[in-house]
Amino acid sequence: MTIASLAFLTPGNFADDDPYTGLEETLQLFEYGERLGYDGAWIRQRHLEHGVGSAAVFLAAAGQRTERVELGTAVIPIGYESPFRLAEDLALADVLSRGRLQIGFSTGMPHAELLGDLVHDGDWRALDLSYGRVARVVDNLRGDYLGGPDTVIQSPGNTQRPRLQPHNPGLVDRVWYGGGSLRSARWAGENGLNLLSGNIVTGEGTDDFTTAQSNLLAAYRRLQPTARVAVGRVIVPLDSADRATRTRYREYAASRHARTLAPQGPRRTLFAPDVVGTAEQILDQLAADPVVSAVSELRLELPYEFRRAEYEQILHDVLHLVAPELGWRPARLEAAR
Repeated sequence: MTIASLAFLTPGNFADDDPYTGLEETLQLFEYGERLGYDGAWIRQRHLEHGVGSAAVFLAAAGQRTERVELGTAVIPIGYESPFRLAEDLALADVLSRGRLQIGFSTGMPHAELLGDLVHDGDWRALDLSYGRVARVVDNLRGDYLGGPDTVIQSPGNTQRPRLQPHNPGLVDRVWYGGGSLRSARWAGENGLNLLSGNIVTGEGTDDFTTAQSNLLAAYRRLQPTARVAVGRVIVPLDSADRATRTRYREYAASRHARTLAPQGPRRTLFAPDVVGTAEQILDQLAADPVVSAVSELRLELPYEFRRAEYEQILHDVLHLVAPELGWRPARLEAAR
């Protein structure tokens, strides 16, 4: 097992009556992660919740607060997005970060019964809000000119051929799909997207999470043998936490354990157990995880509703006590060799 890229994914919590403080602390967490040496800092996109509703806006801010770390979103639910307008926002944020964005998409519309009519005019149920909409964003990011070869637009000071602006040709190669099913993994592979796979997958022909996720990665690798694949796990080390915090961490994991015992719901959703314990215990669990052993990119998924100090302790302990034993080295040390 050799982890070449280590990133973290945070939910971006904030209080209902004080959103600024939580969002500012999340930006500070990105800065802290970069100082520690993480390769990537990722944000979730959430609607109608105490979290980041626009990953592009947040990452534009994060790009001004960091210099080196990759800035990712996992994931943008495509059902609420205008493919061209979203591409414009992401392209602008990418240029402002000097080409560090990593864009993750998924299909679906969380809270569709509440938001569908607010976002879309007419019958949104008849629209393609699935893979085709993701493909349209990707096509827009390619920056092809609009209209024929003689089509131009006039703006103050210049005449130019119209296309998505600003245009960064490298951004289209940094698009990911959050795949939890065999169908989604195959679609990502067929369309040349990188693959994200976290701690939730669909049970297809098996009740075992590890088997299901291994099958998913194998299906993708048959189509994309060399593209980037990142696996996410909730990893919570106890080592430098105080006694009360250790108890809180254990109670958190215990409250979520029942869902890992059998497929959940009509879609047969399977959940990976949280990896909670000392660094030594965590390393034993990760060594026994064939999926983690099969990839070179690990994304640490931070729990919802934890405090900033707890997130920093988790990031610190994983980077110093766990990651080196997985073969990971900070990029700045690798560059110096």
